[in-house]
Amino acid sequence: MNTNEFRKHAHELADWMADYLDNIGDYPVIPPVRPGDIKKQLPEAAPENPESFASIFRDFREVIVPGMTHWQHPGFFAYFPANNSEPSILAEMLTATLGAQCMLWLTSPAAEELEERMMEWLREMLGLPADFTGVIQDTASSSTLVAILTARERRTGFEINRRGFAQSDRFRVYTSSQGHSSVDKDVKIAGIGIENLVKVEVDALFAMVPSSLEEAIQQDINDGFVPLCVVSTIGTTSSTAIDPVEEIGMICRKYNIWHHIDASYAGSALILPEMRWMSDGVELADSFVFNPHKWLFTNFDCSAYFVKDKQSLTNTFSILPEYLKTPEDKRVNNYRDWGIPLGRRFRALKLWFVIRTYGIRGLQEKIRSHIQFGQWLKEEVQNAQGVELMAPVPLNLVCFRFSPCSMTSENEVDTINSNILESLNKRGEVFLTQTRLNGKIVLRFVAGQTHTTFEDVQKGWNLVYDAGMSICKDQLG
Repeated sequence: MNTNEFRKHAHELADWMADYLDNIGDYPVIPPVRPGDIKKQLPEAAPENPESFASIFRDFREVIVPGMTHWQHPGFFAYFPANNSEPSILAEMLTATLGAQCMLWLTSPAAEELEERMMEWLREMLGLPADFTGVIQDTASSSTLVAILTARERRTGFEINRRGFAQSDRFRVYTSSQGHSSVDKDVKIAGIGIENLVKVEVDALFAMVPSSLEEAIQQDINDGFVPLCVVSTIGTTSSTAIDPVEEIGMICRKYNIWHHIDASYAGSALILPEMRWMSDGVELADSFVFNPHKWLFTNFDCSAYFVKDKQSLTNTFSILPEYLKTPEDKRVNNYRDWGIPLGRRFRALKLWFVIRTYGIRGLQEKIRSHIQFGQWLKEEVQNAQGVELMAPVPLNLVCFRFSPCSMTSENEVDTINSNILESLNKRGEVFLTQTRLNGKIVLRFVAGQTHTTFEDVQKGWNLVYDAGMSICKDQLG
């Protein structure tokens, strides 16, 4: 493909992308396909000879798009958002065009320095302490792993990196019973062992109980374990519960434990001054992560990781073979030393485009409106007959379940809610997911897509409620 052909096809794609964004609501949120339906439309072997771009693009439209779940759809109320926006998409196009590998300052000076500035902007926008230093990772899962590995190495004087584990290394990591599943995965990868992950009980609001954390720490010390790291959460995945990070931070200081805060979704709301109560005590933490790719309208992947002890971070991950040495090493941030991969994408560019396009006020307005959507929906649920609100609603995630009064068995209620969810999602107009709270099946409805409107939320709730009541009526006879 020469540049003239590239120019022609790039215009075609730009037109298709704009049309897609304009008409995304016309697609089913979840495609009506079964496992294997897409693969059987794809040739078993790669083509021997070149194919035209027209043919490739046609297959994209006819085979791939009909098999996609449309995350930017106005009826997507599942999981947490993985938002994009027009400026972010344009920046991704430029990133792909530049094709830069941003592992060192020398390999892309502008990429390194823009990333440094973007992390300073985010730190100020969220009201984080000035002694936090930031770097862009791929996901919060990786960021939490980085925190645990750094805690492990700092605690052992970087000896595990050198000699490996010894029998004396009996570490414990703590998170709440509502903590994200990535913590489970990370303790396994870090060599801590899943049996050494302590799940601390939560209160009626699904937040970690500090007194229970301290009891667990004291018991582990008595039993010969070494408390290593506590992962607290601002905005749990199941219900957006807010752990009391200040009390947790004080306990971590008392016992010399690394305190990492996972604010991967809810952290974006800290750009609102009225939501800063969620991060009270953040100055006591050792590290903090939130994902602009969730609720700050920046394409996946973009995870903002902040750390106080920059030296321990780089000491944990730095490997310096001769072929990576540069004259500027002592004067710049070589971000390959700040995380797991050597190679790095130019993620800061899309963040720069988004923040400048919206401005802080524009970002605040969108997030504030999403929180208002959640508060409206909470009231609707509370006023709806046959529906229970199952968790507090500090932000824009509402957890509820249909619970007809004629049902006496919890298993019956769980079954009917699972049936409601399956029926709703099959229709393709809205997409919700479920969780368990206090052992009960609960439906999750989160209103946080970039272009979600109040009308979209109203329509979505009406569809959910009508479908739920219809299924309850049918199944109850």
